[in-house]
Amino acid sequence: MKLYCLSGHPTLPCNVLKFKSTTIMLDCGLDTTSVLNFLPLPLVHSARLSKLPGWVSKDGTINLEKELKECAGRVFVDSQPEFCLPEKELLDLSTIDVILISNYHCMMALPYITEHTGFTGTVYATEPTLQIGRLLMEELVNFMERVPKAQSATCWKNKEIQRLLPGALKDAAEVWAWKRSYSMQEVNSALSKVQLVGYSQKVELFGAVEVSPLSSGYSLGSSNWTIQSHHEKVSYVSSSSLLTTHPQPMDQSSLKNSDVLILTGLTQMPTANPDGMLGEFCSNLAMTIRAGGNVLVPCYSSGVIYDLLECLYQFIENANLGSTPFYFISPVANSSLEFSQIFAEWLCHNKQSKVYLPEPPFPHAELIATNKLKHYPSIHGDFSSEFRQPCVVFTGHPSLRFGDVVHFMELWGKSSLNTIIFTEPDFSYLDALAPYQPLAMKCVYCPIDTRLNFHQVSKLLKEVQPVHVVCPEQYTQPPPSQSHRSDLMLDLQPPPMSYRRCSVLSLPYRRRYERVQLMPELAKSLVPSEIKPGVSVATVSAVIQSKDNKHMLQSVPKPPPVPPSKKRKRVTEEPPEVLAPKPLLSGAVPLEGFLATLHKHGITEVKVEETADGHILHLQAEDTLIQLEEDGTHIVCDNNEPLRTTLRDLVLRFLQKL
Repeated sequence: MKLYCLSGHPTLPCNVLKFKSTTIMLDCGLDTTSVLNFLPLPLVHSARLSKLPGWVSKDGTINLEKELKECAGRVFVDSQPEFCLPEKELLDLSTIDVILISNYHCMMALPYITEHTGFTGTVYATEPTLQIGRLLMEELVNFMERVPKAQSATCWKNKEIQRLLPGALKDAAEVWAWKRSYSMQEVNSALSKVQLVGYSQKVELFGAVEVSPLSSGYSLGSSNWTIQSHHEKVSYVSSSSLLTTHPQPMDQSSLKNSDVLILTGLTQMPTANPDGMLGEFCSNLAMTIRAGGNVLVPCYSSGVIYDLLECLYQFIENANLGSTPFYFISPVANSSLEFSQIFAEWLCHNKQSKVYLPEPPFPHAELIATNKLKHYPSIHGDFSSEFRQPCVVFTGHPSLRFGDVVHFMELWGKSSLNTIIFTEPDFSYLDALAPYQPLAMKCVYCPIDTRLNFHQVSKLLKEVQPVHVVCPEQYTQPPPSQSHRSDLMLDLQPPPMSYRRCSVLSLPYRRRYERVQLMPELAKSLVPSEIKPGVSVATVSAVIQSKDNKHMLQSVPKPPPVPPSKKRKRVTEEPPEVLAPKPLLSGAVPLEGFLATLHKHGITEVKVEETADGHILHLQAEDTLIQLEEDGTHIVCDNNEPLRTTLRDLVLRFLQKL
């Protein structure tokens, strides 16, 4: 059993498990933090960005003015943003049989895997994961394609040049593997390979293993997976939550009795309480609106935004913000809000019950009906004519490098009345804001991450008790910024096995058993013998047939009768000779009873010596040794075959033949 680790990002994993002749990819997350090294893509021409000075090395030997721009002491790549892909050279990705997707954030690299590696397998995901994943991919493609950049920066990636660059660009890893966004055609082709599954549905892979998704409680349709054969069980836990939010609660009991548990996707903000962050979000929003400012919330088009809108629904009336317009701007805003209302069976019980009243599960339906929340595909068209301030705008992308959020940063960044509130934990807010400096607008960091924290996961592991735990190396040590916090790491006994990008782990669990079926006609021919009360044993001679990883014992075929013929047959045509099996012996030879039997047969001079495994009997007159052990009896007798045969027959009297 081997695990190949293709991603270095613990919450955007991509691992490959080789188990019982199947090759299974667990998630294919896309590391988007690489886009922080690029300049933003403005929707309209930005005089500020176009006037940024190019970068030249201090000694003047390296001039990359066309590729790199300086802003507030930082250097950025002036090109279409690129993403850090999962490692493609560690193993042949065309050999992957299936890809299991745990949630829509962990499938963003799917088109890179399915369309460019020779992949011919199947992808398994729940319906909300597929549909919302499609929306996020469509949004990403839209953001990139509506602001194309003609130039492509590659010179800075040269190793000799990169090591001379300042700051984050110097330390960026795998830069030659970074790629531009895929196209909508590649997205559609990749998603056509997805097969839908429901929670607890068992899917058999080649007769070798069964995979089954379990609710992880993190987002709509998010899953953990169990991968099990008849005698082994591997659990994959990725981005799970025990908090009461909109998805179905986490299924913990099905993770019990795991031989190996692969753990990824813990909270990126272990010290931030989601409820406290929600309170801070609401209070800062209200403070800004009352002061006459605007609030900008960079966010994904699905996920936490549903909870933010629900929280605001309860808050705005109490805070007298009923007249303040809320705008949700995304190419997929309408689809996202509608999908959240129709996936009733994937929601928590409280929201499911509303469907039968009938009421919409989420209150944002009422916000839309009363015109308090308006959604638009972009800032062009209807939005520009209906837009009024002060207001609250939810839009993407959280990295602040592309999407409509770039326009609002340029529009509102110069006023200290306005506030930007970060709620997504995926990006460092200081790095996200770097190309907009100097900035007058206020910045508030309220990261809302509902995934398991270290205390919760330690409690979970005590309950499900896996034999072995495997996790990213980041979880085995405290965060670099808080090295004294030993509570912000996994402290398990025995310690978990850790991995990093490009590592290959031989998992310690060894397969010991395989299930074999007896065919009915063979079972009829068995003659069990009772060896002790309640235990019967039968010997079997059979032919084993293996097909599709299933093994069957069949009766030994009888050779067909050979018709008389004058022709001489070739040796190869003769059927193989089937030898009768030797009988098996069971039982134990009692010392006292055996000595009495020897005495009856005239062997009286016997010296008994006790050993660690049994006894040695020295027949002095006959110069013979008999070793009586728990699992065998040995007769050492030179040049006296009649005596050896007699002694053998005496031993056999005490044993049972099978």
